[in-house]
Amino acid sequence: MNPNSFFDELRRRNVYRVAAAYAIVAWLIIQIATQVFPVLEIPNWCVRLVIVLLALGFPVALILAWAYELTPEGIKRTEAVVAEKSIKRQTGPKLDFLIIAVLLCAVFFLVYQRFYPSEKASDVPEKSIAVLPFENFSDDKENAFFADGIQDDILTSLAKIHDLKVISRTSVMPYRGAAKNNLPQIAKALGVVNVLEGSVRRGEGRVVVSVQLIDARNDRHLWAKRYDRPLADSLGLQGELASEIASELRATLSPAEKDRVVTKPTENPDAYVLYLKARAYESNPDRLFEDFKLAERLYAEAIQHDPSFALAHARLSATLARIYHWFDPTDERKAQIKKNADKAIALKPDLGEGHLALGLYYYWTEANYEKALEQLRMASAALPNDSEIGYVAAAIRRRQGKWKDNLELLKKSETLDPGNANVASEIAFTFAFVHDWRQAAQMYDRVVVLAPDSANFKINRAYIDLYESGKTEALKTALTKIPAGVDPSGLVTRARWDLAMLERDYPAADRAMAAYPLDVFQSDGMPVPKSFFRGCTALARGDTGAAQTQFATALPAFEAAVREAPTTGLRHANLGLLYSFMGRKEDAIREGRRAVELEPASRDAVNAPWMNGFLAMIYARTGDLDLALPLLERGLASPFPVDNTNCCITYNDLRKRWQWDPVRNDPRFQKLLAEH
Repeated sequence: MNPNSFFDELRRRNVYRVAAAYAIVAWLIIQIATQVFPVLEIPNWCVRLVIVLLALGFPVALILAWAYELTPEGIKRTEAVVAEKSIKRQTGPKLDFLIIAVLLCAVFFLVYQRFYPSEKASDVPEKSIAVLPFENFSDDKENAFFADGIQDDILTSLAKIHDLKVISRTSVMPYRGAAKNNLPQIAKALGVVNVLEGSVRRGEGRVVVSVQLIDARNDRHLWAKRYDRPLADSLGLQGELASEIASELRATLSPAEKDRVVTKPTENPDAYVLYLKARAYESNPDRLFEDFKLAERLYAEAIQHDPSFALAHARLSATLARIYHWFDPTDERKAQIKKNADKAIALKPDLGEGHLALGLYYYWTEANYEKALEQLRMASAALPNDSEIGYVAAAIRRRQGKWKDNLELLKKSETLDPGNANVASEIAFTFAFVHDWRQAAQMYDRVVVLAPDSANFKINRAYIDLYESGKTEALKTALTKIPAGVDPSGLVTRARWDLAMLERDYPAADRAMAAYPLDVFQSDGMPVPKSFFRGCTALARGDTGAAQTQFATALPAFEAAVREAPTTGLRHANLGLLYSFMGRKEDAIREGRRAVELEPASRDAVNAPWMNGFLAMIYARTGDLDLALPLLERGLASPFPVDNTNCCITYNDLRKRWQWDPVRNDPRFQKLLAEH
């Protein structure tokens, strides 16, 4: 065939026009698919399928354009159409019109993308990354902590770089094993562009780490690497990886940042493994005493292997601070917190974790908020992506009564850690504190979604309904959904007991206590014997003799708690309340007033109203309602912490709780309740 006649035939049969039209339409379809599919949460492989199908369709379209012709009688093979009856000259201009129309659509699409980018896309920095949980390929599945530790170390190293946005560990951990075919949705949920996946194999003294960096918008693999090293040589791996990832993302590192990123945490592999195990326990979301105790022991063992392990000293100090704040505020523990924080900073003066630990010391043990905030600013300079720093700063602002600052800092922390249930629960707590029940309920609903296995958060959410409406149905439902055997620190048992007491179902209250296997609850910042709750049940149903027997059994533990931590207001408040139940009026009022003196509003906007709530209950229980009423009126009209069931001051608590039964029929008390 003459080449000229062949190309003339291609032109006559409109093959060129079909090719051009097909290419433009296919390009437009691909652009629409890549933009629309992620919004509709259609898996990314569907975009690839569209591209493959369109590519396969191109030669088919050309063959059909060559072989067939559109006639007034329908589609016929080209050879069967008489030249005089061919209408290709008429269809050609129509194809030209189609090509021009599609080109205009494509131009419009490009202009729109250029000048009107989606708000969501513009909000996400290009240099943003989430480090997903690494897969554990070790033969020993107990090495999962090691894979998590490597991932956490890489994440922490990246978080030291100001030029990057790095999502915190708590938010990425729920996506374990979920990345396959789901990266765009994960990236959208976390607010990032890039995702790092990886796997770890540990055995026979060696570590194999494989990682790949992916642009989640289009599933494009930016970089991948495999490391196979002896365990002792792998201790600086996280810094090496972080530097290479930062380079791939074109992030700028200052000399100080580069030094912090590449510095090995320790030269001792045994200390490093113990540190990783401790981090796993410390990071559990429910803040359980037993988890913190395990973390404390493991950090201490790591330090025994390497006394110069600054990071282990810092994390040990932070763990001890949490134990001090929530469970054991003793002078001995306070000294340990300071000692380890100082040691960490002495070993590495610019260690962000060391300054965070010292900030926790000043915050939780001395209530020196300005010194605490100064240390947190130093920590933030070294750890710009650490959500915990902002979270702690927010808590300090709440203690200072700065509610707006508290919420702003918490929401900023939430952008770095959108999946952290503890950050979300703190936002919910602030809303509840100021009695904004609607927003508190909405946030707790989100918290429960973020941490579906947490009994604590389910119970907290249910109590919001009680505070707002006085109804107990939500608490009943929440407790029925908690699996048997799940009772961290006796939390579920206490809630079951409290529900029974709210409903005056005293046999159910007794059954709840009888079912708990231990004799002591670790609650309200001190150990509380089971006999205290049994005494309360007996007192509420009118069995004074049995109540006093149980209270006498509980009393030594309450008095010992005050001796151990004589400057902790909550312990005096609890002792005063017990004295009031025992009829020891002078002792009760003395302890209640001491609690208020130790926690003034000028020092603590959270604990001060709480201590006044205890004192109000003590006054009411000992016959001084006139002294209780002003405290109750203040508690109802002002922000008040509502996460404690002993002396929560809301209208519905006053209506429902057994502790107020002695004054329930007093006209002055009834008048107070009638105002709402």
